[in-house]
Amino acid sequence: MNIYKKVLAFRNKYPITMAFRLKAHSKIIEKYINDDEELLYVFTGQKNNKSIGLPNTFIAALTDKRLLFARKRVLFGSFFYAITPDMFNDLKVESGLIWGKIIIDTVKELVTISNIDIAALNEIETNVTQYMMEEKKKYISIPRDSK
Repeated sequence: MNIYKKVLAFRNKYPITMAFRLKAHSKIIEKYINDDEELLYVFTGQKNNKSIGLPNTFIAALTDKRLLFARKRVLFGSFFYAITPDMFNDLKVESGLIWGKIIIDTVKELVTISNIDIAALNEIETNVTQYMMEEKKKYISIPRDSK
């Protein structure tokens, strides 16, 4: 599985997206994808609320089991986050003049990926929301009959 090729294809399709050091970040995602996971979609952007945060590029990978976020730090270490469908609440899209944001609301936090080419927002929203809502149905418990 080559995350780097897929994120490069996303970046070439949406060139205004702010993203740097994609090869290094891709290696972190590849390290955490399990052998039994299938890669469905990949996108990139800055994990922050600010206009420009050059060292904050994250790669997001949607697999058939969860949504993964990763970033390789400049010197040492990395950051990795995973959101499983049961933790997913909602997804919000904010569009500006040049860039937009995807805000993922989870049970524990808000994850903001910003500085994304506004032309990519609909594609990201569709891929993530459709998958998460379909998978979330598996986590809904059936109420028990009260006696």
